[in-house]
Amino acid sequence: MTNIQLQRLKYVAGDFVSSAVAVLLYNIARYYIGSNKIAAMHGFATLQSFLRDDSVILGQILFPIAMMGVYYLSGYYTEVIRKSRLQELVTTLITSLISALIVFFVAIINDLAGERAYNYELIAVFWLIAFVMVYAVRLCFTGKMAHNIRSGKLLTNVMIIGAGSKAAAFGANLSGKNRKLGYNVVGYATIDGEKQGKDIDKPVFELCDLKDVCEKINVSEFIIIPEHHNTKTILNTVNTLFPLNRPIKIKPDIYNILVSRVRLSDFHGEPLIDISGSCMGHSATNIKRVSDCVLSALALVVLSPLFLYVAYRIKRESKGGVLYKQTRIGLHNRPFTIYKFRTMREDAEKDGVPRLSSGDDERITPFGKVMRKYRIDELPQFWNVLKGDMSIVGPRPEREYFIEQITQRAPFYTLLHQVRPGITSMGMVKFGYAGSVDEMVERMKYDLIYLENMSLINDLKIMVYTVETVLTGKGI
Repeated sequence: MTNIQLQRLKYVAGDFVSSAVAVLLYNIARYYIGSNKIAAMHGFATLQSFLRDDSVILGQILFPIAMMGVYYLSGYYTEVIRKSRLQELVTTLITSLISALIVFFVAIINDLAGERAYNYELIAVFWLIAFVMVYAVRLCFTGKMAHNIRSGKLLTNVMIIGAGSKAAAFGANLSGKNRKLGYNVVGYATIDGEKQGKDIDKPVFELCDLKDVCEKINVSEFIIIPEHHNTKTILNTVNTLFPLNRPIKIKPDIYNILVSRVRLSDFHGEPLIDISGSCMGHSATNIKRVSDCVLSALALVVLSPLFLYVAYRIKRESKGGVLYKQTRIGLHNRPFTIYKFRTMREDAEKDGVPRLSSGDDERITPFGKVMRKYRIDELPQFWNVLKGDMSIVGPRPEREYFIEQITQRAPFYTLLHQVRPGITSMGMVKFGYAGSVDEMVERMKYDLIYLENMSLINDLKIMVYTVETVLTGKGI
């Protein structure tokens, strides 16, 4: 277990125990605050009889679990190393209030009172108890972690991508005066076209060997420090690092060359930007993922009769399977199998050469044209969303064959692999299906705009426009 995983486990365990204690203390306080009302309504003459009630026991079990769900959605467990004390305070205040409202509006069914002041008092009491209990434990863990980082007991193993003089100077800085930040430089990796610096005192590796190297020496993060600001080279390097599934950080001056918006991930010492994730906050990212799973599960259940009808039509009209499976490239440049209803003949690519389709493609079956027009062929991808391969909204995933052609013309395509690909996207809504690589490049521009403006509100807008596209049959 890595340091990050161990620290995350501590926070999760600490929050669960402190939440359970907070619920117990709240039940005790609730009894004494409204003992006359509770005794009159439910007949609980003593605290012991109240705490032994089935509904109270059930709440003691379920409420801490619900509170853990709130903490997860807040994004508190995403970044566990080098936490901001101020952000931790604000997050705990907000999540404690949300937990108090959840507990109150569920528990109030048992002892609803007409006095508004009494109801407000119960909310305030639980908010105070939950905040004090949870924040006290978090403060202890965060304080201990900060002490371990400053003393060098808790280190993050970093691989610097770049082996020139700038990379050597940056590595020396991290190992020297910025040592208290907790970064431990374990090596350097050469970037194409760079000469190795003379002052490097750590092992130097090739980019192609990093997969094995990262496992052997437990690399946790990458920091890209190129000798020269060559956009294409930097993007190709990022594309190589994505599949290794580790945070990729660069300096702000390099990021300004790639895109216009700056999102700092470290305000201490050397400010760095994490480009391995989206610009959405941790809370919004978690809410997006949970919403994807819930909506996809509902869609698969509600649309199951339509799936049966589509399967019947496909089998009646042409030979071959109902579903069409294809390998696409997704989050962090990792391949996955995408599922679609088959809209073409079984032998559409019998020679093994990938081809894009157009509206008048003769390979498309008659019912396939109907499915493509109303985007029915995309519906099985809700299963991909449940599996975690895709999101409902995100850049459209492409085949590696076409990605290679796109990145030759537009290296910025690499940046789309920061997020999960989607069933629908801004590119699909604004541009539609692409019949050539040039059109795919044009559509990519919309997806890059989406990437830099990701939000739950924009996702909702895209879904609304997608529904409109489907209902009006503008799929082609």
